[in-house]
Amino acid sequence: MLRNYISLHGLMLLYSFGAVCSKFASRYRFFSAGFCFYYGLAVAVLVVYAIVWQQLLKKIPLVTGYANKAVTVVWGLLWGRLFFGEAITVKSMLGAMFIMFGIYIVVKSDGQ
Repeated sequence: MLRNYISLHGLMLLYSFGAVCSKFASRYRFFSAGFCFYYGLAVAVLVVYAIVWQQLLKKIPLVTGYANKAVTVVWGLLWGRLFFGEAITVKSMLGAMFIMFGIYIVVKSDGQ
C-alpha cells in the first residue's frame, strides 16, 4: 500500500507540473516555438497523468485517490516559489496545512 501511496503522490507532483508548463507557455506568443514546446509538454503531462491515474485507481480506494488530489495545491505553492519567485505567505502555509490535515482525516476515516 505504501508503494501505491508514493506512486499517487508522485503522480500528483507530475500533474501539478502541467500547470507550470502552461504558465511558461503563456510567456510566449501564440503558436511560437516556445509556446508550442511548453504547451505540448503540458499536454504530454496530462496524457501520462490520465493513463497512470486510471491504473492507480485500480489499486487504491477511490476516496483515497480523490482526497489526495488536493495535494496539488501544495505542489503549486512550491512550484510557484521555485520557478516564478512567488511568495509563500503564512496564510498559504496555513491553508496547505489544512489541506494535508484534511487528506489525513479522509484517508484515516476510510480505514487506510
